[in-house]
Amino acid sequence: MKILAVTACPVGIAHTYMAAENLQKAGEELGVDIKVETQGSIGVENALTDQDIAEADGIIIAADKEVSKDRFVGKKVIVTGVQDGIRKPKELIEKIQSGDVPLYRPDLKSVDEVKQKSKQKENPIYKHLMNGVSYMVPFIVVGGLLIALALTLGGEQTPGGIVIPEDSIWKQIETLGATSFMFMIPILAGFIAVSIADRPGLVPGMIGGYIAANGSFYGSEAGAGFIGGIIAGFLAGYIALAIKKIKVPKAVQPVMPIIFIPIISSVIVGLLFIFVIGAPVAQIFEGLTSMLAGMQGASSILLAVILGAMIAVDMGGPFNKVAFLFGSAMIAEGNYEIMGPIAVAICIPPIGMGLATLINKKKYLPNEREAGKASFTMGLFGITEGAIPFAAQDPLRVIPSIVAGSVVGSVIAMIGNVGDKVAHGGPIVAVLGAVDHVVMFFIAAIVGVLVTAFMVNFLKKDVESATSSNGKVERAPEEAEELEINKLVDITSADLIHINLAGTTRNDVIDELIETFDSQGILDSKEAFKQAILNREAQSSTGLGMNIAIPHGKSKAVKRPAVAFGIKREGVDWSSLDGTDAKLIFMIAVPEENAGDAHLKILQMLSRKLMDEEFRNQLLKVASKNEAMAVLEEIK
Repeated sequence: MKILAVTACPVGIAHTYMAAENLQKAGEELGVDIKVETQGSIGVENALTDQDIAEADGIIIAADKEVSKDRFVGKKVIVTGVQDGIRKPKELIEKIQSGDVPLYRPDLKSVDEVKQKSKQKENPIYKHLMNGVSYMVPFIVVGGLLIALALTLGGEQTPGGIVIPEDSIWKQIETLGATSFMFMIPILAGFIAVSIADRPGLVPGMIGGYIAANGSFYGSEAGAGFIGGIIAGFLAGYIALAIKKIKVPKAVQPVMPIIFIPIISSVIVGLLFIFVIGAPVAQIFEGLTSMLAGMQGASSILLAVILGAMIAVDMGGPFNKVAFLFGSAMIAEGNYEIMGPIAVAICIPPIGMGLATLINKKKYLPNEREAGKASFTMGLFGITEGAIPFAAQDPLRVIPSIVAGSVVGSVIAMIGNVGDKVAHGGPIVAVLGAVDHVVMFFIAAIVGVLVTAFMVNFLKKDVESATSSNGKVERAPEEAEELEINKLVDITSADLIHINLAGTTRNDVIDELIETFDSQGILDSKEAFKQAILNREAQSSTGLGMNIAIPHGKSKAVKRPAVAFGIKREGVDWSSLDGTDAKLIFMIAVPEENAGDAHLKILQMLSRKLMDEEFRNQLLKVASKNEAMAVLEEIK
């Protein structure tokens, strides 16, 4: 028989691994093949594979937090608390063996529930718009690059500017680029409509988008542009959706999506645009284009500030996408000087953060310095999202820095008349010849990158080694991850061990162990660390049962990870779940800003080893600190 188990607790530390250890031991005693997946603070370990699940005779979920059961559909599943995994592992396994366990079948949700959940997750208008944009962008990129290549490689300088000879192959390539541009607005409108009404919305959306882009239908030279395309897409989508909801005879239903819905909605959208919507929207769009083209001085700088800030503030999110869409639309209208500042702003956050990690390594952990290399590379190719890991970890310092850099770069690009013929950013577009005033492009980008790098490094604190008051070199909290921790004794010592604790209450013992940390120079403030310990105890007792307590806390007052161990042979009340007094007490101190999870791995090993009754008895019998250290050597 093969049994699988999943263990998890809200905090994801000790109980998770204690339950796993006891289930495995019980399985061995009962001659059952058992595999346990743990969902702890350091993530999922020993993950159950599809093959494991297919071969399993039953599943035990011993968890005090939500564990997804979707992968166990059709299997016999027991769902219980993590304490049962610790205290009743044999009973759980025997219940699976008896076969008296129901098959798991998920509850079916109504259509209304699914729709409501979907609505709560995202704004539908934004979702539909971004669906259209995602299909439109490749057309702009291809069109812009083909035109840029044709001008760069086939163009000839004339008094009137760069001209491509009519009989040159580059003229044909330029035409291909213009053809790609021609599809931009119909594709935008078509796929907005598809997002709303599925495939029946495609034809009316693209027809509406074509009419919006071609002003000859309603007497306009310029057309309604991207604003008209967006309106056409939403109009076509919702009209097609409304027609889909009309009840028709069953005989007509099969042809509704391919004949009636596209034809009727196309006629409605087309006529509305020709006679009602087209001309007014075209006038608005023409006015907007003229205004942007005529922006000079303070007004153009204000626009650059707004666009630069929008690009950087959410690194690929809604603000970023709106600014990007705006610049892309201006490319189609022949106004490249809007996309130029955007193209500069796009690359500054990732390159700036990458440079920051290179020029001042003391500010960053090793894993952050590695992320900086990747971020720098992503920036070269115009991928703003490269800065997201840094912003997520330290938003208050990183986001203002990247916004400031992007704003500065965008403003310099606007003043320098930098243009970009491609809906993309970063040095890659300049290298491919898509940028006007290349020198100013690089000046703007370099200045913006330097602003970001120096600003974020000014705001950040050092994480490298600093000399302590006693002259010893102490690790800064953030650097603790560099410490190789493979066993418990890596972060404890004989000086951190008490074989006969004096305290008679939980708080007395806590004070005694904290005093031990302080005497070894591990703490900056005893009071601050004690508050962290008590805050953790307030969430739930760290008395794990079986005479074990593992109080632990993260605090800025901790200089480096450490473990203190104490024995209270007569026991002390720790409000343990099984009612037993704590006799073996391990206190873990961790720096608050420690980015690694090594201490959690130690706690996992500790929890597992303490499930061994013989090991616990061996600890209780030690007569000296050195003897205790020898026993603790086994925890690795």
